[in-house]
Amino acid sequence: MNTILNIIWLVFAGFWMAVGYAVAGIVCCVLIITIPFGIASFRMANYVLWPFGRTVVDHPGAGAWSTIGNIVWLVVAGWWLAIGHLLTGIALCITIIGIPMGIASFKLIPISLLPLGKEIVSTDRPFGRY
Repeated sequence: MNTILNIIWLVFAGFWMAVGYAVAGIVCCVLIITIPFGIASFRMANYVLWPFGRTVVDHPGAGAWSTIGNIVWLVVAGWWLAIGHLLTGIALCITIIGIPMGIASFKLIPISLLPLGKEIVSTDRPFGRY
């Protein structure tokens, strides 16, 4: 079932949302100081392409720097991506078949706002590597 949902997601929303994350990642990698944001953005682009069957957990080693980074990310790029997820989720929820994908888009809003200090793991291993 996850594969079918992922394919439908990829066609209707995943590709375009991943392009948005990739653009944000490229912009962040232009300056050396924002490379960690670019890496997080590329990681989220991968997650947005194929979200069903994976989940996001807090990374245990994240500290104050990830909190400071999340604040900077929120101001610079996070709210743009969150608005994209919100509008995509609303558009997907218009049809009955799109409701699961709309809900998935809404679930991606928190990681689009605060990506640092998070880890994307399979739902088979919801507690990550640790």
